[in-house]
Amino acid sequence: MWYYLFKYVLMGPLLWLMGRPKVEGLENIPKDGSALLASNHLAVVDSFYLPLMVPRRIFFLAKSEYFTEPGPKGRFKKWFFSSSGQIPIDRSGASAAAGALSAGKRVLDAGGLLCLYPEGTRSPDGRLYKGKTGLARMALETGNQVIPVAMIDTDRINPPGTVLPRPTRLTVRIGKPLDFSRYEGMAGNRFIERAVTDEIMYSLMRLSGQQYVDIYAASLKDTSPTDSPAPEADGTAA
Repeated sequence: MWYYLFKYVLMGPLLWLMGRPKVEGLENIPKDGSALLASNHLAVVDSFYLPLMVPRRIFFLAKSEYFTEPGPKGRFKKWFFSSSGQIPIDRSGASAAAGALSAGKRVLDAGGLLCLYPEGTRSPDGRLYKGKTGLARMALETGNQVIPVAMIDTDRINPPGTVLPRPTRLTVRIGKPLDFSRYEGMAGNRFIERAVTDEIMYSLMRLSGQQYVDIYAASLKDTSPTDSPAPEADGTAA
């Protein structure tokens, strides 16, 4: 109930006013049944504008810290993220990848739409960075096609490090599904998972028009003193 109240009443009208969003390729989202969405990640609002433009409910995987903060603020964050379709995962330790895979499988087994950010975090400078292989493993183990999604200009409305939004016009561009059935039974092979991941990132590069950088975005963020933390519903702990 809260998901659709946020979408159509509490947040949706304001998001429409700020972003004047348009969607391209909506026909590539199946009307029912499970599917994996792979999106680039420019800003926190990616996780709001994509659900706004897709009629079906979309689930995201979010790090568990957003659900465990103490105090009234922590309780509000837990309620908000849970209500808006975020599923907590523990991204620390050796079992992080298994936890993300298990949580994602539950959504897909129930016939849901699951969106992951293969870059693992927001782009620090608007370019597209190397993808992590968690999404590829999930696609191979579940047999789901992967639908690439390009969020365009969301970094202009919500640049990293800013609090107040800057109204602009943005686009959600949805590509044709990618079929990896030719790799059936090869989940766990790191070379195959890297090949699948690279194909997904190539599709995102062409769809978004971003410049591709063959390093992980997190490696840059670790050295950037100006970058501030923000929700990263990535779920790609591999």
